Amino acid sequence: FPVYFPEELAHSAGLLPVGILGGGNKLELKHADAHMGSFVCSICRSTTELGLSGALKNLAGFVTHPICDAAKHLGGIWARNFPEQLAQILYLPQNVNTPGAVRFIAAEYQRLRGELEKKAGRASDDERLRASIGIYNRNRALLRELYAIRRDEPWKLSCTESYLLARARTRIPAEEHNALLERAIPAIRARSRQAQDKPRVVFVGGFCEQPPLEMLEAIDDNCYVVDDDLLVGLRWITSDVPETGDPVRALAESFVERSAASPVQHDERKTKEGYLMEMLRSSRADAAIVTAAKFCEPGLDEQVAWSKHLDQVGVQYLVLEFEEKMTSFEQMAMQLETFAESLLFATA
Repeated sequence: FPVYFPEELAHSAGLLPVGILGGGNKLELKHADAHMGSFVCSICRSTTELGLSGALKNLAGFVTHPICDAAKHLGGIWARNFPEQLAQILYLPQNVNTPGAVRFIAAEYQRLRGELEKKAGRASDDERLRASIGIYNRNRALLRELYAIRRDEPWKLSCTESYLLARARTRIPAEEHNALLERAIPAIRARSRQAQDKPRVVFVGGFCEQPPLEMLEAIDDNCYVVDDDLLVGLRWITSDVPETGDPVRALAESFVERSAASPVQHDERKTKEGYLMEMLRSSRADAAIVTAAKFCEPGLDEQVAWSKHLDQVGVQYLVLEFEEKMTSFEQMAMQLETFAESLLFATA
């Protein structure tokens, strides 16, 4: 369950890490509302609905971590309702700046590794884990290439296309996803699409609950999205994890020292305002689309801080709220069109 999970631990035990990203806007809630309040975010409610409806019965287990109150309690809901499945909460430190953070994460990873091995009925030695780290290092490098195309030649790859290519990793083995990206990236670079007169924007707020595809398509119709935090957990580690030495400690150190910024990790070296400004600078964006999922406490907190800072530094931005189960996008499309036109007129 979002945002981040060390997939290498499951992969090395012979398990397929499956990303649970909610039910989208095609799932009707029939059972989940009896288990949690209506003020809980859609992704937690629809994930529970997927479980109660039997859609996830083939999963060996479910791992969440306390990124917010709703996600923290989802592990308990899972354990009570699906006792045949492994239900685990991965406790990651909210403050990674403490001296014991890496040691704590390594101990949690080792504990979870043992639980996954028991469920899989297969031991995962360090050599297997290092091999898995190598496979995921390659995957993250390919995803960085994908995002480089978005930054340098955004007319060749839309945000929606990039998102779907990345999201495929949540359903197939990393080896297959690597092969998919290795075929796709050269084909994308070879596209002969012409650049259009669209403003360059960054999209933030999609780190956990995922916006509907129709929303991303509406943004693509009006803007070039040159960077985003969609599915940030798949790209959480920003450079290669060392493939020598203790692999569990290497993963733990990477979580602290080689990780992306996110509203669900408190790292005083990466202020919420600072990492947004770095996204804008490195992608040469003209403006920001600042979003938050409905009822998402971490996302709404960031939205306020981001908006205030962008006002102070004079960067144009558009504030949007979304919910995965949204089905009407006409008003949002009009807002986006007006926003894009105002940016183009301002730079004309």
